[in-house]
Amino acid sequence: MSAQLLFGVRTATLRRFTTTTTTTTRSASAAPCNNISIPTASHTVVASTAADADAAGAGADAPSARSRSIGTGIVGLIPATPSLNVRGDWRQQPNRAYHHRDHYRHDRLAQHHGQPPSAALSSSSGRGVLAGSSTTVRGLATTSTTSNPTSSQSAIPTPAAALYARMADTLAKARQYQPSLASRAGALLSCGHNLTLTEKILLAHLVDPRQVAQRGKSYLQLRADRVALQDASAQTALLQFMLTKLKTSAVPTSVHCDHLIVATAQSGAAGDVQTALRSSGEVFDFLQASSAAFKLQFWAPGSGIIHQIVLENYATPGGLMIGCDSHTPNAGGLGMIAVGVGGADAVDVMSGMPWELKAPYVLGVKLKGKLQGWASPKDVILHLAGKLTVKGGTGFVLEYFGPGVDTLSCTGMATICNMGAEVGATTSIVPYTAAMRRYLIATNRQAEANAADSVAAAMLQPDENCHYDQVIEIDLSKLEPHINGPFTPDLSTPISEFAATAKANGWPTELKGALIGSCTNSSYEDMTKVRQLVQQATDRGLKLKTPLYITPGSSQIKDTCDRDGVLDPLVHAGGKILANACGPCIGQWKREDIKAGEKNSIITSFNRNFAGRNDGNTATHTFLASPELVAAMSFAGTLNFNPTADALTDANGSEFRFSSPQGVELPASGFSGAKPSDLSGMSISGDQIEINPKSSRLQRLAAFPAWDGRLMHDLAVLIKVKGKCTTDHISAAGPWLKYKGHLENISENTLIGATNAETGKINCVRNTQTGKDDTVPAVARAYKEAGVGWVVIGDENYGEGSAREHAAMQPRFLGCRAIICRSFARIHETNLKKQGLLPLTFVNPADYDKIAADDTVSIINAELGPGKPFSLTPTVKLAAVITHKDETSETIPLRHTLSESQVQWIHAGSALNFIAAEQIKQKAEGKSGAAASP
Repeated sequence: MSAQLLFGVRTATLRRFTTTTTTTTRSASAAPCNNISIPTASHTVVASTAADADAAGAGADAPSARSRSIGTGIVGLIPATPSLNVRGDWRQQPNRAYHHRDHYRHDRLAQHHGQPPSAALSSSSGRGVLAGSSTTVRGLATTSTTSNPTSSQSAIPTPAAALYARMADTLAKARQYQPSLASRAGALLSCGHNLTLTEKILLAHLVDPRQVAQRGKSYLQLRADRVALQDASAQTALLQFMLTKLKTSAVPTSVHCDHLIVATAQSGAAGDVQTALRSSGEVFDFLQASSAAFKLQFWAPGSGIIHQIVLENYATPGGLMIGCDSHTPNAGGLGMIAVGVGGADAVDVMSGMPWELKAPYVLGVKLKGKLQGWASPKDVILHLAGKLTVKGGTGFVLEYFGPGVDTLSCTGMATICNMGAEVGATTSIVPYTAAMRRYLIATNRQAEANAADSVAAAMLQPDENCHYDQVIEIDLSKLEPHINGPFTPDLSTPISEFAATAKANGWPTELKGALIGSCTNSSYEDMTKVRQLVQQATDRGLKLKTPLYITPGSSQIKDTCDRDGVLDPLVHAGGKILANACGPCIGQWKREDIKAGEKNSIITSFNRNFAGRNDGNTATHTFLASPELVAAMSFAGTLNFNPTADALTDANGSEFRFSSPQGVELPASGFSGAKPSDLSGMSISGDQIEINPKSSRLQRLAAFPAWDGRLMHDLAVLIKVKGKCTTDHISAAGPWLKYKGHLENISENTLIGATNAETGKINCVRNTQTGKDDTVPAVARAYKEAGVGWVVIGDENYGEGSAREHAAMQPRFLGCRAIICRSFARIHETNLKKQGLLPLTFVNPADYDKIAADDTVSIINAELGPGKPFSLTPTVKLAAVITHKDETSETIPLRHTLSESQVQWIHAGSALNFIAAEQIKQKAEGKSGAAASP
């Protein structure tokens, strides 16, 4: 009998206790504007013990996202009877006692006891990869049919040597074709045969090496080697992938549960993971079952942060990976082109379709000298962010070169590449070095190291005399530590000037929190530096003046540090070890030491510091620094302290000065390995996965309607945004992350953080149909229900920050037709196109000032004029007719960057619609799809 996996129920009978949920509604008398708090749903919990009651309460908070009634689902608590039924129910199989969270715990115990990694199931399709290999190496896809019934990985990884053979063949052809195209294509990537490393890797991954490749102009059709998904974005990515009806992913893909764990000072790491398993168990179950069905690798909650795990297991020098997170470029520290994207891009690659990327410009960062004293790799990117600003890297790959590169560790280079996202760069990359070889060997990838050695000069280094569009030189020997912030990652200040700068700006100097970790700085080397500084201080009797929180990047880092005693001094000093997860870095922090709106300062080793980013409090001043500075300043408790020059007073009243820290690059005894979950017992398929329509956490996606060719006339201006508008402003994170799998519910946070240019208010706009003010989502919903299309008018670098495709999906869902702004951040512009929205920019940025909130906008073909039907093409010139309240009008020119394939996305309604239509077309013609399985 065929059965289905059913996700999401309103009430659940729980192991040892029972919960009943109720819905919360927004009062009709509530203030219409600035109502951005998320009310807490009420729960009734019957517990058999006090411990059970505490555990239940810890996971009970569930925001209500709608002004109408929303069910709170299962509130993440563990069903005593399974809500999932599968053909041949794998929970009932002999010798397998399965409960959702028990399965995670079983896997973690297996990892802890060092059981060998499971072999991988191969992808039977093998599209887009080198055929005929049967060797197993971590990394990239192959067509080998060797399989092992004890695992559920997406495909047997290609041997690195086979990968490089394929790349060398494609690159040789590209080198041959590109010069011959020069006369009709204009400037090529490097105007000749001397290529940057970026160009080598991109050309070697072209689907067709004869494609014209022009920097800043061509849209490259690429064959990506791997996809990485984190749990927040994976929900939507997998819901979209399900619409393709494909059986498996065409390339190796991993799912990492790191975003949905809330950090608390009280529960500690283990307690926070358990709370997450209760509060988000429905989501984790869905991700785990989908991973089993589509043959993906699944990393359970507590296993670590996606980027650290990718670096430890999957990053391959010279490879090409996309990841649904803006800090995917972390893998550039291991010589990989790794690009942050939205879920629709992931679906392209998982479906076996070419992945499209606008050929980037290449900005060379020449490093010379060697870091001295307190200067760290983090300071390289903090300093560079100050030079480039948050949009200075847009359209560029940052390629590091020069003798200074060879002085850095692999994880140090990953830190630098990670934060390239903060300047808008497409990605960052470093040539292959001896440090990368050491890291590959230390993480049990000797075969990859050997293969990389054999092609290092030809494939993994830039050619001599290659051309960079711009070069910035940094002398590491002269670089001093920097602190960046507050409120933006590009406000860079050298430590020698920081105290005076803080005083001059009136920043709160008392430190209320010091946080170490995140995907940017949580390596073994980082932790050993922190340990040394903490040991120096405690040996002299100093006490922490500021709460210190530490987040290991992965269970591999945590277990290795535990084994080597690295974390012991931190705990003895009073530091709190948080779960191996993103936690406070992305706003998953249940902070209780300040009141809402209280002005305060914290210092972190994170990568991003927008207002409200870490704790939801827009008055918190977050400063970014190296782990070394964060650790030292936690003993001073003030921003006025410069650990490189100032002294503290020890327990005996004597002067104490920190010595500059010396870290350990790699553990002498190797890493304590960790592996993904073994899903071999889950014999299920994608068509068996059902979403309960009553769930508030998960919702099946309906295809967006295709563009019917109607004119875009008299569109309302939902909001004219003033100043910085990141994806956090467009689609808030924090408590809203729990709705990532439910588009309708999460759409209730659309643009609630954006500033209205007309009034200066946040989350308050005028409904031009009624003349009344309301929240942004409420007005958008009202327009949609009334059949009124609308646009957003944006400022500079609209959509910077996270690779959050919900920032595109939510406006599309609520009836948006176009976003018009002065400039876009790269990922967000692509995400808008993927979801069928028109991203348009002003030809004259000053035209932003000509549009008022009560205007209407009609988008026209500039050459045909108003009222004439038109089709989108890559070359069509567009304009906007702005009709003011007094019925006068004016026309302003607009610019778009749509390629031929992107035009097809818009016409189809979304990129996903286009993929699905292509699959149907191929089946009708008797052909298998690009990634279709037999």
